[in-house]
Amino acid sequence: MTDAVQDHSGNRLEHYPVTFFAIVMGLSGLTLALHAAELAYGIHGFYSNIAYGVTAFIALLIAVGYIAKALQYPGAVVAEWKHPVRLAFFPAISISLLLIATATLPRNAQAAEILWLMGMVSQGVLTLAVVSGWIGSRAFQTGHLSPAWFIPAVGNVIVPIAGVPLGYFELSWYFMSVGLIFWVVLMTLVMNRLIFHDPLPGRLQPTLVILIAPPAVAFVAWVRLYGEVDAFARILLNGAYFFTLIVAMQLPRMVRLPFALSFWALSFPFAAIAIASFNFAANTQSTIHKMIGTGLLGVLLVIIVALLLRTLKALSKGEICVPE
Repeated sequence: MTDAVQDHSGNRLEHYPVTFFAIVMGLSGLTLALHAAELAYGIHGFYSNIAYGVTAFIALLIAVGYIAKALQYPGAVVAEWKHPVRLAFFPAISISLLLIATATLPRNAQAAEILWLMGMVSQGVLTLAVVSGWIGSRAFQTGHLSPAWFIPAVGNVIVPIAGVPLGYFELSWYFMSVGLIFWVVLMTLVMNRLIFHDPLPGRLQPTLVILIAPPAVAFVAWVRLYGEVDAFARILLNGAYFFTLIVAMQLPRMVRLPFALSFWALSFPFAAIAIASFNFAANTQSTIHKMIGTGLLGVLLVIIVALLLRTLKALSKGEICVPE
């Protein structure tokens, strides 16, 4: 990862993309999925502890890299913010904080609360800024729209997962409400774009997997807020399963595409649906959902390993942090 923050070969640091934070989202999701599996099978948190340590280390590297870019090339950050596609990836920063806070909660509640507060405030600000950017003076074209636009909305429904056990009940309901409302709005827009307009460009094809994340994460958050698996929770989970099946039909085509950082969009949604499955199993004693969660965790592990290898290969060849 260190090559990504070096300032040589045409100012690589200047082209250090905000999409790097999708890696943190994916690894954080893996940590949480492993923890959910350990709870389901009653085993010690050895594997999730390793994943947590690796996630924290890589998150620190990526954050240092982007802070260095912001200090040395503030204009490049502004250019990313004004980019019609990359704008939606900025909340990946606050989502990463929220996910790491959630993974930290069973290990250190005080540290988790600090991280959660930072993530919650950042998510609130970035959501307002991104939505204001969408409806402001800039003209967006239909081709700019992709499932990546779900990222700001997904971040909001993540807030209650750690927010409720930390005692921020009403704040959690606020973020849950915003997330669900914008999920419905954006789902309508995204499906219109996917059905009636040109296919997504190659680099954005992997973002189709993001369709899984909103209902899967919302299920986990809803159960935290409501306290049990009710009818609406079942609608959310089964909706997430439907999108998982849709995505599974598209995966053979996606894996043949040239690698880009956007492929990390594959990771967090599969983590989310695995966690949701384990959560449902824990609340209903469903053996089938426990098996589904185990299978999805296996798929997630394959995806993460493949993505790490592809990313390291791309970094070694200088194919990342270059002008588009």
